[in-house]
Amino acid sequence: MADKLIIVESPAKSRTIEKYLKGEYHVEATMGHIVDLPKKEFGIDIENGFKPKYVVIDEKKKVVSNLKKKAKNYSEIYLAADPDREGEAICYHLKNLLNSKNKKIYRVLFNEITPTGITKALESPGDVDLNKFNAQQTRRIVDRIVGYRVSPLLWEKVKRGLSAGRVQTVALRIICEREEQIRKFQKEEYWTITAEFVKNNTPFNSRLIEIEGKKVRIGNKKADITIDNKQLAEQVKKELEEGNFVVESIKRKQKRRNPLPPFITSKLQQEAARVLDFPVKKTMRIAQRLYEGIDIGDGPVGLITYMRTDSTRISKEAIESARSFISEKFGKDELPSKPNVFSTKNNAQDAHEAIRPTSVLRTPESVAKYLSKDELSLYTLIWKRFVASQMKPAIFEETEVKIKNGKYTLEASGTILKKEGFLKVYNPGVGKDKLLPEIEEGEELNLNTIETKQNFTTPPPRFTEATLVKELESNGIGRPSTYATIISVIQNRAYVLMKEKKFYPTALGELVNKLLVSSFPKIFEINYTANLEKELDGIEEGKLNYLEVLKKFYTEFERFLKRAEEEMVNVKRAGVPIGEKCEKCGAEMVKKVGKFGVFIACSNYPECKNTREVVESADGEDANGDKKHCPKCGAELVLKSGKYGKFYTCSNYPECDYRESLNGNGNGAKTLDKECPKCGKPLVERKGKYGKFIACSGYPECKYIEKEKPKEFDIVCPKCGIGKIVQRKTRRGKVFYGCSRYPDCDYASWTMPEEEKKE
Repeated sequence: MADKLIIVESPAKSRTIEKYLKGEYHVEATMGHIVDLPKKEFGIDIENGFKPKYVVIDEKKKVVSNLKKKAKNYSEIYLAADPDREGEAICYHLKNLLNSKNKKIYRVLFNEITPTGITKALESPGDVDLNKFNAQQTRRIVDRIVGYRVSPLLWEKVKRGLSAGRVQTVALRIICEREEQIRKFQKEEYWTITAEFVKNNTPFNSRLIEIEGKKVRIGNKKADITIDNKQLAEQVKKELEEGNFVVESIKRKQKRRNPLPPFITSKLQQEAARVLDFPVKKTMRIAQRLYEGIDIGDGPVGLITYMRTDSTRISKEAIESARSFISEKFGKDELPSKPNVFSTKNNAQDAHEAIRPTSVLRTPESVAKYLSKDELSLYTLIWKRFVASQMKPAIFEETEVKIKNGKYTLEASGTILKKEGFLKVYNPGVGKDKLLPEIEEGEELNLNTIETKQNFTTPPPRFTEATLVKELESNGIGRPSTYATIISVIQNRAYVLMKEKKFYPTALGELVNKLLVSSFPKIFEINYTANLEKELDGIEEGKLNYLEVLKKFYTEFERFLKRAEEEMVNVKRAGVPIGEKCEKCGAEMVKKVGKFGVFIACSNYPECKNTREVVESADGEDANGDKKHCPKCGAELVLKSGKYGKFYTCSNYPECDYRESLNGNGNGAKTLDKECPKCGKPLVERKGKYGKFIACSGYPECKYIEKEKPKEFDIVCPKCGIGKIVQRKTRRGKVFYGCSRYPDCDYASWTMPEEEKKE
C-alpha cells in the first residue's frame, strides 16, 4: 500500500494522476472548496483585524470526514489543488484540517497533468504560499463586505432578494453605459459612390475617397466632406460619368503578418466564442477537462497545460518540441532562425505558461476518436494556435491604386498572399486574394457602372460574451479565473439578458446600476476596481500587506455606505423620476419596482393610479414602451404582467379579448421555427404550472406536446465517473442534479457539482 497521499480537486484529475503514479501514491479529491465563510451570517470580524470565520461547507462534511480518516494512514500528504489563488486557498484549509506533528504536508503545483509534469512537481514540493492565500482571502473578504452590506440596502430601497457584487456591478455598469450610448446615438446619413471598371475581361471596383483633396466620409469616422443626400450623390455620379478616369498612382508594398501568441485565458474565451460559438462558461468547462485528463486509449492523460493564465510564456522544452515538429512536418523553410518570443501585458501575473498542448505530437487527428465533438474543436484551436506561434510570418503584397477624374479621387486596392507562413496551420480570419488586373500609371480606364448607396452611421455595438471579456480584460477588471463567473452572475440575477448573443440590460438591471453607481461612485468605478485588482496582485507578490489593503478599502466603503443609507432613493415608495409628466393629472411619472418587476407610475398615487409596464430593450422597445395597436379592433395595446410573464392585451378589454406575447404571437406564446409532427401547424413555447413546454399552436384541436428533455452538462458524474450530469425536476418542480446513467448510478445533489462551480 502506498504511504503517500495526494489530494486534488476533481475525481477526473485524481484518476489521471493515480494512473501515472502506478500505486506509489494514493489520490483523493475534495471536489472543490471544502471551507468557506458561513452562508447565513456576515462572518467577518472587522474590529478584530477583519478576522474571517471559516466553516466546513455543509455539502463537504462527509468529504472532510473521509479525508481526515484516510490521512491517518499516510506519513506524507501532498496538496495538489489547481495552481491558482483558489487552489492555494483549498490547500491552506486542507493543511489546517489535516495538520499533525507526525505528518509532513507539502504543496505541489501541477501545471500540466502529464507523467513529466507530475514527476517534476513531486520532486520539488514546497509549502502553501501564504501570500497567494492572503490575496484570495482579501478578495473573498472584500466581496463579502460589499455583498452583505449593500444587498440589504437594495432590499430596503428597491426589492427584497436583490444582490450586489463588487466586480459584477462594474460589469453591469459597462453594459448599461453602452446601452445608454446606443439610446443617445443620433444616426447620420451618408452616401458612398462605387465605380466598376473592366480591364482584360477582369472587373474591379474603386470607391470615391476625396473631392478636391478633402476626405469623403465613409463609415462612422468624421471626414471633411459628407455626401448626405441623394441629390448630391446623383450630382457627383453625373459629373463622374461625364469625365475620364485616369490612373494617377500605383503603390505596391509587402506586408508581414506575424503569428499570434499562444492563448491566454481571455484570448481563448474570445476566440472560442468567435470561431466555435462557445459561451465563456462552456469554453472553461471543456478546457478544465482537457487539462485534468481524457482517456485516449491507454488511460487518461492531460492534453493541455493549466488553462487559467495571463502569460504568453512557453517553456524551453515545449518550444524545442514545436520547432522540431514544424521542421519535420512543414519543412525548415517555415521555421524562424530563432524561437518566436511574445511580450506579456504589464499586469500579467506570469505564474503559468500560456495554454498549449502538453505534447505537440498529439495532433488533433491522432486524438479525434477519443474526444467529443466540442472537446476536439477546442483542443484543435489550442493546438493550431500553439504550433502556428512558432512559425514564420505570412507575407502579402498589397496594391493601392489612385484614380483621378477631375476634382474626384477614387481608390482601388488588391491583396495577394505571397507566402503562407503560419497560415498553413492557423488562419485567424484572412480573406481570399483580391486581384487587380495589370494596369499602368497614366492609363485611362473603361468605366462599366457607377453605383450610389445610401448608408447611415451605426451606434456602438452591444457586448457579446467575447467582447465583454475583452472589455473587462482591457480595463483590468477581474482575472482569468473570474470572467466566466462574472458573466454568469449578472445573468442569474436577471440584471442582463442575452438575445441574439448580445447583452441587454434589463429594466431592473438599469435601475439597480443607476442607484449603486450614484450612491457608491468610487467603489463601483472602473479604475478603482482595476486598482484593487493590482493591489491583490501586490499582496500575492509579497509587496503589500493584506490588512492595510482591507483597512484602506473599508474606510472608503463605510463612508459611501452611510451616505447611501440616508440618500439612496426609495424606489418602493417615491420611485425614480423619468422626466415625464402624467397624461392624466400632470404629476411626475416615476419608475418603481413591484411584484412583477419594474413599472412606471404616477407620483401622485393613490390619487392618480396611472401606470404602465416597462418593455425591456431586448424586446425592441424603448424604456417607456412604444405604442402598439390591436389588430382586431384598432385600439391601443397595453402591456400587462401575469402569472406566466408579460403580455400585451387590448385596452378595449373585455369588449375585445385580443392578447399578444412580447414575441408577437397572438395567442400569448412564443412561436418556434418548427412544425407540429401531427398537424403541421407551428409549434409554440408556452409556460405552465411546472415551467416552459412546447406545444402545438393548433390547440385545442391538436393536443401535441413535447416533453422537456433533461438538460445535460459537460460534467462527468463525481460518483461513477462515467455518466454526465443532467438537470432534473422533482414532482413539485424543484430542480436537482443527477447522473445520466440513472438508475445504474443514483448520484443526486441539489447543487451543481463543484467541477462547474470553480469557474
